[in-house]
Amino acid sequence: MKRVNFGFFPALVCISLLLLFTPIAAAEPETEQESVSTHAKAASLIDVESGRILYSSHGDESMLIASLTKIMTAIVAIENGDLSSKVKVGKNAFAKEGSSLFLKMGEEMTLENMLYGLMLRSGNDAATAIAEHVGGSEEGFVHLMNAKAEELGLAHSHFANPHGLDAEGHFSTANDLAKLTAYALHNPVFKEIVKTQVKTADNPYDKWDYKWSNKNKMLRLYDGADGVKTGYTKKALRCLVSSATRGEQQLVAVTLNDGNDWNDHAALLDFGFNRFPLRTIIERGERLEGYNLAAGLNFAYPFRQGEQERFVTELVLNSTKPAKDGADKSFGLRGTLVLKLDGKPIGQVPVYDPGRLPPEQSPYMDKSASTSAYPADTWLQAAGSALRALFRIGKEGGVSHD
Repeated sequence: MKRVNFGFFPALVCISLLLLFTPIAAAEPETEQESVSTHAKAASLIDVESGRILYSSHGDESMLIASLTKIMTAIVAIENGDLSSKVKVGKNAFAKEGSSLFLKMGEEMTLENMLYGLMLRSGNDAATAIAEHVGGSEEGFVHLMNAKAEELGLAHSHFANPHGLDAEGHFSTANDLAKLTAYALHNPVFKEIVKTQVKTADNPYDKWDYKWSNKNKMLRLYDGADGVKTGYTKKALRCLVSSATRGEQQLVAVTLNDGNDWNDHAALLDFGFNRFPLRTIIERGERLEGYNLAAGLNFAYPFRQGEQERFVTELVLNSTKPAKDGADKSFGLRGTLVLKLDGKPIGQVPVYDPGRLPPEQSPYMDKSASTSAYPADTWLQAAGSALRALFRIGKEGGVSHD
């Protein structure tokens, strides 16, 4: 393992109480001579690990999104529902217009299987049934969708239904969908569903089981593709979110209103993998040179050529004032390492006393935590805050063609 020489970077030690989660300003987009173009009215490309927007064209323009809506439907249902519970098809879901699983009135299916039908075949009947099951009503579920959008900072999105049929007040943007999908892909259930090419499910009403083939042709057309969702209405036209993984890096591409989306997504993903390779800069347990401290998390970032040389760190230490009873209530947390590119924060890593690192956690560990700032009094708060800072904010340091 190559040792990170933190001493090479300027480090400022501030003896103050650290608020680990503070909004991080997005890096200013840059243009390049060599870039990528699409036929889409709006497009976005994001690195899943870091949340960095690598490419954006009209990325914050609110548009109709058709069945890409179901990405939000799926993650909200997974987070709020019991996958083994039985979803009953009611009158609102039965024979719902548009794409369908052709569910029967009164039919029951596990929420897990219903989610496969939702994402692989884009069943509008499944979307409505799921919404009523998890949210108590379609309106109740839509409230959960919009609450999730607010939590994730999707400032240009609003949902009016769980299926994506064109409706007033129902819209999102390429950048918002990229951020939403990157978030959702940290959920193992969502990740498994969207990469599945064929799914069978019990059908107690016929002699044969359900068998659903994924509509997402990228799974077969692009090496390493592993999701996510197609969409189409007469007004939204062709919409697509795709994901792919090479090595340790996963990217998500989004296009809205794109008549050549399969080829455009291949070009976007190739561009991201070739121009913004993910590089691990800090490893969990790595010692900070000159300090008796260790990094609490891995940190990886997709640098374009020449950027890594402009990466610096700033060490900020917590107050060392002991508790009245003499106990160490910080659980070994001593501060944070603020990571900067061109002087702008791109992430944070909590630092601990060596040998007192908390258990490893995934970036999905704190899925329902508030985005409000709070003191990092425990390692759990510290880890959750740092992970949200690394992942959920996202850095718009890629190529913009707005």
